[in-house]
Amino acid sequence: MAVNCITYVDLHRSVASDIQAELEAAVSSLTPASGSGAARNAVGKLLRHQKMRHPLSVLPMMVHAIETGNPGPAAPLAAVHVLWWTSACYLDDLSDRHGTTASDTMSQDEALLASVLSGTVLPIRIVRSLPVPPAVQVALTAEVATGWAVGTEGQLTDIDADAERATLNSVIETYRGKSGGPYSMITAMAAILSGASDARVELWREFGYIFGILWQLFNDQEDILTGRNEDLLNGTVTYLLTCALEEAPTPRAKEDILGRNTAARHCGRARAELGRLLLAPDVLDRYAADLDAFRTEAHRLLTALGGDERHLPVMRHLVDHAARMLLQARPVPAAVQARQSAQPAKTPGAQLVG
Repeated sequence: MAVNCITYVDLHRSVASDIQAELEAAVSSLTPASGSGAARNAVGKLLRHQKMRHPLSVLPMMVHAIETGNPGPAAPLAAVHVLWWTSACYLDDLSDRHGTTASDTMSQDEALLASVLSGTVLPIRIVRSLPVPPAVQVALTAEVATGWAVGTEGQLTDIDADAERATLNSVIETYRGKSGGPYSMITAMAAILSGASDARVELWREFGYIFGILWQLFNDQEDILTGRNEDLLNGTVTYLLTCALEEAPTPRAKEDILGRNTAARHCGRARAELGRLLLAPDVLDRYAADLDAFRTEAHRLLTALGGDERHLPVMRHLVDHAARMLLQARPVPAAVQARQSAQPAKTPGAQLVG
């Protein structure tokens, strides 16, 4: 199957029906001969609720195409990618206390059980149905288990993160786990399925880690630009927040940021003022420079890998898309600057009442 695509979105359009067919086949397998179809229906509802905003399900097909020239055989892994993230995103909503119910027609208990099936049972069933040698099935199954272990470790670290003790390196290590882990899982799986050498599988695994970091940085920016501000509501220690803390001109300014970060969970005014501090020019300059460094590393890995010249540019375009600097700087209001330099820092969480 020859594909001449400019972007990953173009490629996804051309293979979306194949991915959907794999998903439907996997979900249909949940109904035993004597069953009522409850499990199948629950997973179907969860898939409809947790739709991916960006068609990154095509990522394993891109890796397979770079290795072999043909994306088609990796369509089952694209389904694995969708199912894994459907489960992970719902569990993330629960941990953020946003997941009291998945939809008007689905209870929290139903969604939780569906997420277990979506993230674990169905990916294993897909792998076991592949027409590949048993050793390849074992290797692919191991990648699913590793992806869950690494991703969960990163998510737990994120939940326990303390902004006051966070460093840029510690946040990146968290991103490498919670986002890089699943992407490294799926890129390694695609490379294994393609028959790539062990050395190339490891390069693809590292590419997945770096791409996952880039995509998390992309998501962090989107969270602000869309006005969702879930990170501020949840008190998430993002890379942007840590850049602001690192760039704070004085200890008092740093304490001011920490205090607003605590208050932002409950106070709209605190969220708005913290949002303005995060968009300060010096903060975004640091963020943009580091974002570009990860972009450069992803391209370095793609250069080392090489591969099919029809499909490699599609992956390079995806890297550039993920590495865009979307946020625009805004000057910090003079009143906030004065408060940071002239007033003693208040107890975090007590400054503002929404």
